[in-house]
Amino acid sequence: MDKRKDGTTHAGGPLKRLRPAHELSVAVVNTSVAAGPLIQAVPRTSGLQAPIIQLSGHAGEVYACRFDESGQVIASASQDRTILLWNTYGANENFGVLKGHKNAVLDVAFSRDSRTLYSASADATLGAWDVDTGARIRTHTGHVGVINALDRVRRGPELLLSGGDDGTLGLWDPRVKVAVDYFETDFPVLGVAFGELGGSQVFSAGIDPEIKVWDTRQRDRVLYTLPGHTDSVTSLAVSSDMQFLLSRGMDGTVRSWDVRAFAPEDRSIAIYEGAPANAAEQGLIRADFSPDGTRVVSGAADRTVVVWDTAAPGKIVYKLPGHAGSVNDARLSPSEGNVLVSASVDRTLLLGELGV
Repeated sequence: MDKRKDGTTHAGGPLKRLRPAHELSVAVVNTSVAAGPLIQAVPRTSGLQAPIIQLSGHAGEVYACRFDESGQVIASASQDRTILLWNTYGANENFGVLKGHKNAVLDVAFSRDSRTLYSASADATLGAWDVDTGARIRTHTGHVGVINALDRVRRGPELLLSGGDDGTLGLWDPRVKVAVDYFETDFPVLGVAFGELGGSQVFSAGIDPEIKVWDTRQRDRVLYTLPGHTDSVTSLAVSSDMQFLLSRGMDGTVRSWDVRAFAPEDRSIAIYEGAPANAAEQGLIRADFSPDGTRVVSGAADRTVVVWDTAAPGKIVYKLPGHAGSVNDARLSPSEGNVLVSASVDRTLLLGELGV
């Protein structure tokens, strides 16, 4: 039930190229506005060339952004059917444009070695791309509607997980075009995530606000559910230690859950508030843990990025303005935990450093 599908098509193959100067804009954002800085300018806390940098180049809303495992590269996915690759450091060049999807690109994920980028699209396909050459390695088909979400397994053999408007989760071996298996739900799937156990435990969420936990090895696959949200759940993310799940809902809350094998029956840990959603926009706003698990970050419909301290869930550490529209996604770098990138309906990304 993703309302962002723009119905456009694109003919032509993948292409990696430098974006012409008139299409690309890398700008340092003014941090002296009266309302307060987007991110603290002094003292400097990162290896970025400027405290805040605006990355412009997409011709449509930006739905997702991801750092690679090294933190050196950013991928952004857009309504304009392209994925842009950016250097995090230096002059922040847009060094690659991945083209080939026939509709909006809604989610992306890097492989563990950062050499491959996976994408999920409203054209009902998944893509696998060579980051060095920009070539599309493979197109995965099988979903019969918009694919809203994508995740890559953390441990064991490389596997992908997808969720779509057709109400299914797809489990994929990226070496082959067709899915290894599908899991059927009664509602469109908006968020997916791998748990522990090498891909045998997966999470799904969607229009039904109850999160499902699946065991891919069993025919009776739903192990348990996580009730609590009162509206659609638009994203899921698992902590780096694989012990906790984070969910983002259209009810305006971000929630964390204990997903360890022997956790109490009530697995709810914390509720994070202050990052509103906007049902009228139907955007899939996403949230994530920081790589070290000490912070939670989320986009918000009020044009901000919100950062909380996991040790004090009610405490907002930062509420960062700067975008001119709803923020769909925000991520903290795995190499420098105070470097943040966000993606917005205003067609831009903001890359910057959190203050001390």
